[in-house]
Amino acid sequence: MSNRKLSLLLKVVTVILAVGVSSVSISLLVGITRFDQLLGIQKPKSETAKTSLDRAMSASAQSITAATVQMNEVPKPFKGTIIYQAKLKANEKVIALTFDDGPSPKNTAQILEILKKNNIKATFFMVGQMVKYFPQVAKQVAADGHVIGNHTWHHWYFQMDGATASSEIDRTADIIYKTTGEKTTLFRPPGGFLNNGLAQYAKNEKYVVMMWSEQSGDAERRSPQVPMLVKNVLKQAKPGAIVLLHDGGGNRSKSVKALPEMIAGLKAQGYRFVTIPQLLEMQAQEESAVTAVSFVTKSHEHPNHQ
Repeated sequence: MSNRKLSLLLKVVTVILAVGVSSVSISLLVGITRFDQLLGIQKPKSETAKTSLDRAMSASAQSITAATVQMNEVPKPFKGTIIYQAKLKANEKVIALTFDDGPSPKNTAQILEILKKNNIKATFFMVGQMVKYFPQVAKQVAADGHVIGNHTWHHWYFQMDGATASSEIDRTADIIYKTTGEKTTLFRPPGGFLNNGLAQYAKNEKYVVMMWSEQSGDAERRSPQVPMLVKNVLKQAKPGAIVLLHDGGGNRSKSVKALPEMIAGLKAQGYRFVTIPQLLEMQAQEESAVTAVSFVTKSHEHPNHQ
């Protein structure tokens, strides 16, 4: 073969190889693009667009976090104290529904539906190991806009040393945060026991130790029937009351059945429903207003004549 023919043949082969490589590259690019579209991935058209997208996502996340923190925040004067009810004016007809011992897959889900139907926000004191077993239920509580409190890991009653009390509360706070994103400073001691080491640790850590001012009786060994559960709540209702109910710790079907009647009865008495942080904020505002009026009055009675 002559040198001229050999050179021509090499050029033809080079062109064929170049076209083949380009086709493969285009196919790969199209394939990747289609794969991205299939997954819903939309790439920014430029670095500026990418930066704007990142900033928007970051701002959105910060907004959600800020809203959650604000919803759960309680006024500083209450931290490290024990609260049974809010001290409000007699005409301030607000009440807080609280649910202990959950989350549970059946009871909690049913209670959430009832609360949503009535446009009510409540406070759920969760047991750490129940959050571990049913994380999706805990997430739903938070997603529905309810407040979450700490109710220890095991729900133990016995006397505890500092290390055990710390583990019970800290482990629960950690899993609540990792599961729902909520950081809580609300603590409710199991059984209402204040002298077994848990409440003292919680107070030292600046939790608000939340007790209650009325209860339905749904956690008693021989709990009343539905009509009595309802009656117990309605007859004890007063401004600033904190109602103890249960969504876990056993069969709470009576609690679920009684809840709509409780809500209807309280509404008929003129009550509206708030979370624990909202209740404490209302007390703080009333006390602040009283302090301001007192200061003005005293200043007027004893003017400074210097």
